[in-house]
Amino acid sequence: MELLNQLDEIMKQAQGIRTKLIQAIQTGETDVRYQEGKFWMSKLEEDQGSVEAGIQQIKLLREKPTHLVASIRLYKSLKDLSSNFNAYNNMSSFSALVGDLAPEMELWADPVFYRLYLLPLARSKDVEKVLPQKEQKPVTKGKKP
Repeated sequence: MELLNQLDEIMKQAQGIRTKLIQAIQTGETDVRYQEGKFWMSKLEEDQGSVEAGIQQIKLLREKPTHLVASIRLYKSLKDLSSNFNAYNNMSSFSALVGDLAPEMELWADPVFYRLYLLPLARSKDVEKVLPQKEQKPVTKGKKP
């Protein structure tokens, strides 16, 4: 649960930074040309979907921690956000707003969530499928030949 709480906090931080980036582009605080601004705005809109999906998957995982599909969707949201935030961080006009969240998000996505949560969960699901179900022997009546 602590891992999910940390990931929820990261998603909320990403949402806040995303809002600040949108405001900076729209108000002209950043030195971005119109075409570049349209491109970055479209990326930020994609991020909104990733943040919302991530928060929804965290809610699902709090209810059912072994839900594999929700875990995979959360991982994808984290990876997409991490990739985009790294791209924002490489823009001099955005890097001050993004700060350390991009590498932190990447850390939470890969080494932490992927290796400590998603892989063990997937392996446990594989083991469940491989283990044969106990066959029940038919009950024989006490008849003697």
